[in-house]
Amino acid sequence: MEREILWGIAPIGWRNDDVPEIGAENTLSHLLSDIVVAGFQGTEVGGFFPEAKVLNRELELRNLKIAGQWFSSYIIRDGIEEVSQSFAEHCEFLKEVHASVAVVSEQTYSIQSVEKNVFSEKPHFSDEEWEKLCRGLNELGKIAERYELKLVYHHHMGTGVQTEEEVDRLLANTDPKVVHLLYDTGHIYVSDGNYMTILNKHIDRIKHVHFKDVRKDVLDQCRNDGRSFIQSFLQGLFTVPGDGCIDFTKVYQTLLDARYEGWIVIEAEQDPKVAHPLEYALMARKYIDENLLLVSSK
Repeated sequence: MEREILWGIAPIGWRNDDVPEIGAENTLSHLLSDIVVAGFQGTEVGGFFPEAKVLNRELELRNLKIAGQWFSSYIIRDGIEEVSQSFAEHCEFLKEVHASVAVVSEQTYSIQSVEKNVFSEKPHFSDEEWEKLCRGLNELGKIAERYELKLVYHHHMGTGVQTEEEVDRLLANTDPKVVHLLYDTGHIYVSDGNYMTILNKHIDRIKHVHFKDVRKDVLDQCRNDGRSFIQSFLQGLFTVPGDGCIDFTKVYQTLLDARYEGWIVIEAEQDPKVAHPLEYALMARKYIDENLLLVSSK
């Protein structure tokens, strides 16, 4: 049986959870119907999505699937007992909507939603905090398994697990049976200027993928200006594959060679008033069809 890769696109091009007023006019029906028009198989859950029963009906009407949903963990700040309860509720919802993964990002000290220089003021964890985080993630990973989900950890700009070195440390100190990696091309490129190293190094731990492109000229400008994460994506830092500087043919071929199975989700934080969501979804689909799927089938 041939391995299956599912192609999705995240709601963040239509509406943004960090800045709720952005794209607030875009309804769930609008978003899901655009996804169908653009030819994707599913999406991730956004903060504005309804309860499971309502969402499932909307998905079934369009033959779409849910890949997963972001979960902000505060293991270091709040302790694993408190986080475990809210994570179990999160997983219960994800199971009800037939998701595959629970996306986890430790948000203790995070600056991704505040007006701080994301290029120079990222937080760092102490050795004790690292130990607490990794131990807690192992516990959350076991909870995810009980709901037939995989915990995938999202390395993210402006957080304590952003760089290649930090990803290495997290994976070295967590249980590979229950803690997996979400590989995001855009975040690791902006952080480290390289997107292939952690892909090759940790390919066996990668169970979920975000394809996010980067506009190099905007990146250089934002870094020079000391922009925050929100300011940077509003300025156009991120875009869909084929519209920036990342070579996704190399990334995709590496995933194929490793027999990757699961979701590849297009994710590009942009202002929908500037970057028309459907236009960019269609642009991404065209790039995938012409540069990834056609090439891989030859």
